[in-house]
Amino acid sequence: MFDREKPFNDLPLLPPSEDKILTKEVLLLLSQANRSLGKLDGMSQRLPNPLMLVNTIALKEAKSSSEIENIFTTEDELYKALSTTDTNISPAAKEVLRYRESLWEGINSLANKTELDFNTLISIYQKIKETSQGVRSPQANVRIVKGGSSLTSGKVVYTPPNNEGLIVKLYQNLLDFINDDEKYPYDPLLKMAIAHYQFEAIHPFSDGNGRTGRILNVLILIKKDILKFPILYLSKYIIRNKDDYYHLLNSVSTLGSWERWLKFMLLALKETANYTIFKIDEIMDQFQSTRLYVEQKLPNIPFFLLEAIFTQPYIKAIQVVGDKIKSRNTARKYLDQLCEINVLELKKIGNENVYINNDLMRIIED
Repeated sequence: MFDREKPFNDLPLLPPSEDKILTKEVLLLLSQANRSLGKLDGMSQRLPNPLMLVNTIALKEAKSSSEIENIFTTEDELYKALSTTDTNISPAAKEVLRYRESLWEGINSLANKTELDFNTLISIYQKIKETSQGVRSPQANVRIVKGGSSLTSGKVVYTPPNNEGLIVKLYQNLLDFINDDEKYPYDPLLKMAIAHYQFEAIHPFSDGNGRTGRILNVLILIKKDILKFPILYLSKYIIRNKDDYYHLLNSVSTLGSWERWLKFMLLALKETANYTIFKIDEIMDQFQSTRLYVEQKLPNIPFFLLEAIFTQPYIKAIQVVGDKIKSRNTARKYLDQLCEINVLELKKIGNENVYINNDLMRIIED
């Protein structure tokens, strides 16, 4: 019998037995998810500027992944924090922005490494939590308890392994499973889903494991060349199905129910990819509509600036100064002209002027 209140020191090494994971339904969903992700990756690389999608999706993923851990803020507050030097932002917003920074740190780290290593995961965790701690020490009495306000709230649902040598053994096995495609020749999407469960079950850190594990999902897909950019907004699906997400994670531990967990994750990948494809279409349709309107009304506006106002909905004049627009005054003149024809809205935030693309905000706020 599985005892939720005792450390799960019998957590099996990877991989699971193939009869538990390579079922007909899993393989069907795997094929569908791969098709959707392939289409998403292809569309993202055809964008005039991939930052038109990357900036917004990465921030939405950071916001939603934090919401899963009951850390709440608004997109408006986040874009204000990104676009101004105003320090009067909430602790929740700061934590979400640290998640976003951690995601990019992990991606940049991968570019210089042949394999995903634990130092990368430790660095991500440390940035998310603003801590210098590493793997939780054996004396840490970490338990996962049920949240909410029901009669079972506060009850222990899972106790992770609690032995220093065992934790090292388990996460080394996890990294071997992820990195070694000859020894473990599994489809990358299956590897991601299996690895996500195992990382959460090992629970190597005292806190922040959920967010670190969800960044790990993206890193695996990028490292395995499934996606070129971090544009998978998976946390949106998890929030909508939060109870199932935690129930199915726990079912792998208690019942070995790998098939149900894998079906959940593959459906999440498929639906999330399709959602993002829809968002790309919306953004590109709006971009083209704005471009044609501006070319008619203000033919002097450079194309570069139109791309810039679609990379994130809040922008300042200094952010578009560079090789193509040499001075802040010129940038401000162009942005003010776009306000005059209602393409942008000028808003004063503290002592700073910020230009808002409300059409882009409308598309990404949902």
